[in-house]
Amino acid sequence: MLSTTNHSRNKAGLTYVYPVLSRRSCGLSIGINLNTNNACNWRCIYCQVPSLKRGSAPAVNLNLLGNELRHFISDVLYGDFFEREEVPVTLRGIKDIAISGNGESTTARDFDKVVDLIELILKEFGLINDIKCVLITNGSMVERRHIQKGLAKLATMNGEIWFKVDSATPEGISHINQARGSRSGILRRLKASTELCPTWIQSCFFSFNGKEPSEKEISAYVNLLNNIVKQEIPVKGVYLYGIERPSMQPEADKIKKLPESWFKQLALKLNDLPIKISVTP
Repeated sequence: MLSTTNHSRNKAGLTYVYPVLSRRSCGLSIGINLNTNNACNWRCIYCQVPSLKRGSAPAVNLNLLGNELRHFISDVLYGDFFEREEVPVTLRGIKDIAISGNGESTTARDFDKVVDLIELILKEFGLINDIKCVLITNGSMVERRHIQKGLAKLATMNGEIWFKVDSATPEGISHINQARGSRSGILRRLKASTELCPTWIQSCFFSFNGKEPSEKEISAYVNLLNNIVKQEIPVKGVYLYGIERPSMQPEADKIKKLPESWFKQLALKLNDLPIKISVTP
């Protein structure tokens, strides 16, 4: 049965397509997993992907992806999908198509062709612009030409980018995302992202080894958002969220969910910014 705590990519028994009951989308999200090899260019310590490895997405079988997406949408619209999965009536209906899987989707060489294919299929079902098309990304590849082509097309499809920013310090990025990064790099790529497609920041917070994020980390995060405002980078808003499912990384036993009160305190610190703040503890 579908639930917000089970985002298994194998749920539907398909290669690329999987269903998710999304907390942030408030209903059914149809996921597109391009990283069928469980490879990512980052290794976030809270990641729920088992056997995660460093690398890029493999070549995409566009014919298979198209067939799976058509079949799945047809089952949701005309079949008994919601009855089989015992989805509450209030959560029925397709909320979005989400390009998000077992790694960084924009490492796929055919990323722009995947976006074109999704557009074609949504038009076939008369769903284009009726539902959102979301890319959940770490933003690391946003300056690549073929990625920018795909993002520009996504913008014409009621599309959004959910851009990961879990820390605003090089130390935090290294620890949480196991990647190299800086505030200037985040700002540069965010600017590029917003110029191509409506963009939200999504930030995951949790306790590590029994400790909440440090004051240094929170101060740097608040300052980053202040800089976004000062530089007039038009982000649509910020999703603050906590962990819902257990990490599958070596650090799993050190990661714990933060209480709702912690997120409310952080949201209060951002209250004066002219940016929409959405909290999903």
